Amino acid sequence: MDASLLTIAPGAPEPIYRQIVEQVRRMIAGGQLPSGELLPSVREVAGFHAINPMTVSRAYSLLESEGLLERLRGTGMAVAKSARRARPEAERMSLLEPRLQDLARAARELELPASRVRRRFDQLLEDGE
Repeated sequence: MDASLLTIAPGAPEPIYRQIVEQVRRMIAGGQLPSGELLPSVREVAGFHAINPMTVSRAYSLLESEGLLERLRGTGMAVAKSARRARPEAERMSLLEPRLQDLARAARELELPASRVRRRFDQLLEDGE
């Protein structure tokens, strides 16, 4: 995995360490990060995204305590062998559900037409942005 695969939004309400944790969880659940895959070092992620190394370390430690990552002596952090590969679609959707609910609530609060929000969402999915 490369540090550039993580998307960090410093101005987002969600703390940066949580952004990292959630993205890594989703990549493991979706099968993008197979067991044994090495993660970029704390320094690499912190340097690439210009964030505090302790933030990255906190995220990695939390993922390790959940059993998703394991510390390999002299090598760094890797996806744990016990971490399940791609989960069934229903489980992966459940990881997305809270964000979809937030998006729907925000669209209603902004009084945006559902058809326009859907079109924009479809564009984002197709563009990969």
